[in-house]
Amino acid sequence: MALNGVAVLLVEDDPVFRQIVTHFLEKQGAQVTQACDGEQGVSFFKSQHFDVVLADLSMPKLGGLDMLKEMITLAPLVCYIVISGNNVMADVVEALRLGASDYLVKPVADLFIIEQAIKQNLHRSHIDDMYAADFDALSFQELSSNLTMLEQSVAAAKQVQQQLFPASNISYPAAKVDYSLYKNSDISSYFIDSSMVGSHHLIMYMAHLYPEDNRAAFACVLLRSFVNQKLKDFRSGQSQAIIEPFNMMSYLNERLVKSGLDIKADMIYISIELTKYRAAIAHAGKGLRCYLRNSEGLSPLALSESSQLGVVDWVKPSIQFRSILPQEQLCIATSEPEHRQLLLDDQFKGLIYDTDLPAGGFLQLSF
Repeated sequence: MALNGVAVLLVEDDPVFRQIVTHFLEKQGAQVTQACDGEQGVSFFKSQHFDVVLADLSMPKLGGLDMLKEMITLAPLVCYIVISGNNVMADVVEALRLGASDYLVKPVADLFIIEQAIKQNLHRSHIDDMYAADFDALSFQELSSNLTMLEQSVAAAKQVQQQLFPASNISYPAAKVDYSLYKNSDISSYFIDSSMVGSHHLIMYMAHLYPEDNRAAFACVLLRSFVNQKLKDFRSGQSQAIIEPFNMMSYLNERLVKSGLDIKADMIYISIELTKYRAAIAHAGKGLRCYLRNSEGLSPLALSESSQLGVVDWVKPSIQFRSILPQEQLCIATSEPEHRQLLLDDQFKGLIYDTDLPAGGFLQLSF
């Protein structure tokens, strides 16, 4: 049988769906252990060996994301597949960032989709690059199926996008990221993100997405998913691209072009080596600026404009390497004078709606 001997931990609070999936997987040869919530899932996980964890993200007691964090810390090489509804796509993206291998969207129309996801992910670490590319295409196909929903529903697009944005202050072991983004419509066409990469690197970026409509919400999901893929590749030892801005920009441009969705982006992408305070900075498009901030104010870095991401005849981004002094901050901001003044006034508020200010904002890294 297709899943003969595969040990699966199924964490699902819906007893009917849990039993249906268990019966199906056992017919395919899998050995299934059922858990009704996150706490029970972690308890079983600590006491037994599992090849696959199949988990709903929306559960009582211990939510799916918190459960995944604990499990992945204990056993990062286990195959984790999450199940979610369309309205919590941001949680799916965060699960992928944490280390989940794949995701499925409820309602699952065909249980064989679950079997196929398990088979693909179990073998992914043993397949060649061509098969891995095919797998990424399949994952992207399911992600892009949510585009129509986001295009047609302002409320859905707004909800998904708001879930993607972090609090205005993000603290890491050796650094802090603060930001404000101002929107004057339901959807922000600007996006920020940051993440630790291993124990010595931090990456952060700011993007201006086009077109500036509901699709910008989908573009945020898409962009973060692409970054997450390279973050997972770094953790598995397959690629260093996530901390190499030139290679990362090249990868993002290729994926946006191949998506066929006509999504483009201006972007500044920064990787910081935290033990040496050494920053590598890449710039694509126009409208975003990178600054060093100190007691004297903001000093712009000389980064020439290049083509937007998502362009077929794209040329390489502008690149600069800088050492950051302990009393300096590294900032990304839009070109509006109001935004630069708010940055100097330390007005870090996260994502906010304000019709009195131009759309855009700023992001600051301090040590």
